[in-house]
Order: sequence, then structure tokens, then C-alpha cells
Amino acid sequence: MNKSDQKESGLRRESLFPPSLFGTYLGVLLLMSGLHTGLIVLCNRVGWNELVQIIIPMVYWGIVAVGLTLFIRKKMKDTYDEPLHHLAEATDKVANGDFSVYVPTIHTQDKWDYLDVMIVDFNKMVEELGSIETLKTDFVSNVSHEMKTPIAIIKNYAELLQTASVTEEQRREYAENIEKASMRLSNLISNILKLNKLENQTIVPDPETYDVCRQLCECILQFEESWDDKELELQTEIEDIAMVEADESLLELVWNNLLSNAIKFTEKGGMVTVKQTSDEKTVTVSVTDTGCGMAPDSVKHIFDKFYQGDTSHSKEGNGIGLALVKRVLELSDGNIQVFSREGEGSTFVVTLPAAGAHENGNGGKYHDLYGKQGEGICRI
Repeated sequence: MNKSDQKESGLRRESLFPPSLFGTYLGVLLLMSGLHTGLIVLCNRVGWNELVQIIIPMVYWGIVAVGLTLFIRKKMKDTYDEPLHHLAEATDKVANGDFSVYVPTIHTQDKWDYLDVMIVDFNKMVEELGSIETLKTDFVSNVSHEMKTPIAIIKNYAELLQTASVTEEQRREYAENIEKASMRLSNLISNILKLNKLENQTIVPDPETYDVCRQLCECILQFEESWDDKELELQTEIEDIAMVEADESLLELVWNNLLSNAIKFTEKGGMVTVKQTSDEKTVTVSVTDTGCGMAPDSVKHIFDKFYQGDTSHSKEGNGIGLALVKRVLELSDGNIQVFSREGEGSTFVVTLPAAGAHENGNGGKYHDLYGKQGEGICRI
């Protein structure tokens, strides 16, 4: 229990009808009994007849009984009936899909009882359900949009292929565009399935101790053609060896997504830097590009599913990659930070727990991407 919960628990009344309330009732009844005795004495002194002496106490206790009944009824109504009635109405609205409901507490926070706490918890639950419903609606909308685009491309080019006037060159171009759209649709579905399995933990990580430096170099080399196409300069600072204990296949998703994004958002002739460092406890990998960068609002939402801060590059991705990255790192006991400024590029910093102390067998030299050793920085 955190400090706020302890404070809240300390302020909370544990019972709606504390002993002090029953003590008050007892005091009132004793007072009424005393007044009854006083009435009997008064009747005897005045000399009223026996009928009057019987009727007056009956009327007196009748008034006391009605008063106590009305008071208890009001107390029960204010304490139980009205709050539970409001809660029942709110529950019915939530059951019918209205997540905008709010039930006010009965008392101020310093006088909360357990019914107030239940109402507060109900309001929090409704707020969370509303957020989940919004995310689900956005997810369905975004998935529909992302699937609609490649399907429309496939449909349009398939229709063009059926025309009689299509040349062989155009036929190859249309077929290539259909293939690209199909690959995009396939990647989208594959990533959605992977993310869904990761979030529902149907993919259980299979950690093993391996050299993440080797994996980084292999992933970088897979993008060699992309570097060349955009005439990018690649700078790397990667140690000879850095051992981590994680699922190698899942971490490959992390590096491939970060490298792919760096290439995608870096203009032709720009630079991408991959740097890896380690100590006895952690292994840190940073991927920096000189691309367009991001606004502060984009940085806040960059790991949300289907979020794309730069819509000019939306045709090259579907907004799933970084959500996958975040989930994989959560399962790997790692974390990721983003540093970005518009027009100045972005840096993604991944931190993973090291698999014990490691030794640099070559005195701090770095891997060359083609299997050689070089001092300092390697370039392609």
C-alpha cells in the first residue's frame, strides 16, 4: 500500500453506522424515558383523571416512535438508498455502452466511508473502460484504413491488367505494384498478430545468453541495399562482444524496426549512427538519424498502435513497429527512450540487462561490419 492509499485508509470511516451513532440513539431514548417519568409525576400532582394519565404517555411515545422512525428512515435513505440508486442507474448506463457517467461521492474526502471508496473505484473503472473503448474504436478504424489502402491498390492494378492495351512494360510495373501492396498487407497482418500474441502473452519469450553485438551487425547488413539506395552514411560504434540474456528472435524485431525507421525518416545523403556500450549491469544501444525529427506531442504517442506522426511516410509503414518494439522490451526487462527535435533528427536508446560481466578480448576495439576489426568508427 502506497502513502496515498494509507492516508486515504486512515481518513476512511470503516462503518456507516459507528458506535457513536448508537450511543446517541441510546442517549435520546434515555432522555425520552426521563421525560416520560416527568409527565407521569406531573399528571399525579395536577390530579388528572386516570384516562388522561393513560392517553398522554401513549401520545407522547407515539410522537417519539414516529420521530425516531422518520429519522432512521431519512438516515437510511441518505446513507444507502440514494447512493445505491445512483450507482444502479450508472451501472445500467455503462452496461449499455455509456462511459461518460460519473457518480458523486456522499461525503467529502476527509469523511469518506467504504461506500464512498466503492463509488470512487467505480468511477475509475468507468474511466478506464472508456479509454479502452476509445482505443478499440481507433484500432478498428485504423486497421480498416490500413487494410483498405493496399486492397484498393491491388484491385485497381488488377483491373488495369485486364485491359487489352497494356504493354509488357506496364504489365510488369502493375504486377510489381500488386506485389508490393500484397507484401504491405501481409506485413500488416503479421505484425498485428505478433503484437496481439505478445500483449496476450501467448508468445512466451525463450531467453538465452547470446552476443547482441553480433546480432546488431547482422541486422545492419540486412539493410545495406537500403543505405545504398538513399546514399546514406552509416556510422557504427559497436563493441566486440556484449552478452545479454533475452529471446534473440524477439530482439531482432527491435533492431530491424529501429533501423528501418531510421532509414525511412532520413533524407537522401543523411547519416544514421548506431552506437552500443555496456557495463557490468546493462547493455545500451542507440540509433540516431538526421531525419525530420518529431514534435513533442508525437514523441508522447510514438509507441501507440497505428500512430504515425509524419503522415508523409505513412505509405512506408503502418504504425505497428514501435508498439512491437515497446512490448518486446517490456517482456525482456528492457526499456526504450526517445530524444527528438523537429528538423534535427531522432535518437532511440534501448537499455537491456547484461548477462553478467563480459570481457573485451581486443582491448576496446570495435566490430567492422564485414567481420574485420577497426579502430573507432566503421562506415559504409
